[in-house]
Amino acid sequence: MGFTQRQAGGKFTRDEAEAFINRLQEEGPLSVEPVVERPARAVPAARSLSRVTDQQLADELRRRGWTVAEPP
Repeated sequence: MGFTQRQAGGKFTRDEAEAFINRLQEEGPLSVEPVVERPARAVPAARSLSRVTDQQLADELRRRGWTVAEPP
């Protein structure tokens, strides 16, 4: 939309607000795709964190870019 930081915070001068409203009215209705929410997936009991070994957890964290070390 090209807002300044001040405008993005909801602060417009009267002239800015009028110009923006005019621009919106000239452009007509927006074609916005509806937001489709995905249903939450149930995590199988086999994938429950309590059943993951320390090594499996460490491997997964490393795969995601974390650094994993033994406790001192």
